[in-house]
Amino acid sequence: MDYMEQALSLAKLALGQASPNPAVGAVVVKGGEVVGQGYTQPPGSHHAEVIALKQAGREAAGGVMYVTLEPCAHQGRTPPCTGAIISAGVSEVHMAMQDPNPIVSGRGQAELKKAGIKTALGEHEEEAREVNEAYIKFITTGLPFVTVKFAVSLDGKIATKKGDSRWISGPESRKYVHCLRYTSDAIMAGVNTLLADNPHLTTRCSGGKGGVARKQPLRVIVDGKGRTPLDSRVFSEPGKTLLALGRKASPEEKAAFTRAGAEVLESPTASGAVDLEKLLKALGEREITSVMVEGGGILLGSLFDRGLVDKVIAFIAPIIIGGAGAKTAVAGDGVSEVAESFRLERVKVGRLGDDLMVSGYVAK
Repeated sequence: MDYMEQALSLAKLALGQASPNPAVGAVVVKGGEVVGQGYTQPPGSHHAEVIALKQAGREAAGGVMYVTLEPCAHQGRTPPCTGAIISAGVSEVHMAMQDPNPIVSGRGQAELKKAGIKTALGEHEEEAREVNEAYIKFITTGLPFVTVKFAVSLDGKIATKKGDSRWISGPESRKYVHCLRYTSDAIMAGVNTLLADNPHLTTRCSGGKGGVARKQPLRVIVDGKGRTPLDSRVFSEPGKTLLALGRKASPEEKAAFTRAGAEVLESPTASGAVDLEKLLKALGEREITSVMVEGGGILLGSLFDRGLVDKVIAFIAPIIIGGAGAKTAVAGDGVSEVAESFRLERVKVGRLGDDLMVSGYVAK
């Protein structure tokens, strides 16, 4: 059995609840049998290693631990995991990757070695890095990991010439998007999307008891001129909504948006658009580690033009919309030469119902 692969499966269960901590999975093996396993709980609760050790009990002594990230060696909201591993008498620890957090990086492994515990590093490292891609960017830059998501027809349209977009993607794709939302700290959309579709921007992924999601991502509305209607659905949904304005708001406007259920963040530029770099920095300061951007084309284009996109997830439906006036997924300035295009690497192609899903990372 591939025990690190099992630990990675556990780590994925922590996505959507562990942030801003990394999503970690741990497995304790003794005599060829799994005696303990666990994954990171919400901030302030136990880390994966501690849960696996508690489950293993006395069987942890002399056992081997497989963990997807280097165990922490510092006192945070919880005691260091290295201390728990050493106290439990674990003889060997396999780590998929080193923790990029400067407070931890290398220290956890060094502390285990000092205690006489054999260590190994690098098993399934690429998969481990993908699970924690948002954490890695956040902990090293202070900025959230930005994923843009869109659904297009086979001819690249996101809506008809009249603006109708329901539904381009199929039910399987839409269901999967709710799971993507659940694993994101924030969902971002432009005001034009709000005006056209009046979306909920919530997740209905079955993350908790009774099929109810355990948390709702922060909703971020990018609105340069302050055109967001006060009766928008996003204001009445569970969770919080942040309205990013591209200009200074009057006290009366701020009060009205606050009463409607929004927090106002002024992030102006000379052009009257929202300063996206400043907005992402502000989100990072709030410990938002990941943002999924769901449109529209103007917002996506601005993010690409400024080099702020990390990952793309595109759903391609087998339909033809046509029309020179029909909207495309990415607007903005774009590039002048094909050679300057934003190229994706580590590309994956899958299928959801009749739709194709293409994902990849923007080459920097």
